[in-house]
Amino acid sequence: MKRDWICAELRELAENMNALAANADVILAIVDACVDALKKGGKVMFCGNGGSAADSQHLAAEFVGRYKMERAALNSVALTVDTSILTAIGNDYGYDDVFRRQVEGLGKAGDILIGLSTSGNSRNVLRAFEQASAMGITTVAFTGKAGGKMKEAADLCLAVPAGVTNHIQEQHITCGHLICELVEKAMYE
Repeated sequence: MKRDWICAELRELAENMNALAANADVILAIVDACVDALKKGGKVMFCGNGGSAADSQHLAAEFVGRYKMERAALNSVALTVDTSILTAIGNDYGYDDVFRRQVEGLGKAGDILIGLSTSGNSRNVLRAFEQASAMGITTVAFTGKAGGKMKEAADLCLAVPAGVTNHIQEQHITCGHLICELVEKAMYE
């Protein structure tokens, strides 16, 4: 029984990963947007909640540290890590503004904001997108297959073909890694 369940989960994961190929063009568009922003002195900001917050931190770390090649740090930040900022904004303005206020304070025209949300409906990410759009910051949504409200709110939407939270997150980090590698190559090869 447990072995059958494991095999079924792995088959579903493999099918979902194979279906990601349909998103190749949007992945390339995200890479191009990031490279353009970075070459012009901009930054790539990430935000999300829960597991998506962890993925935001992971991907920002790949940009600032390194992914596969030795190179200079890439300008990137996860808006999910500063507990003083998060709790102050949450307390003073409400949780829906924890990313919006950071975009307002840290972002500038020409930057990129990548918001991760398995549902595509995270209010605090949507509010950050509104702020970013008003400031001339390109918005990129990583969502599940339905896309949610973020699909319409973002300049670019990577709606992965999974519909279950854990499989969506697995695809987000896979696509994030593809983006990291292609950005590195475009910037430093």
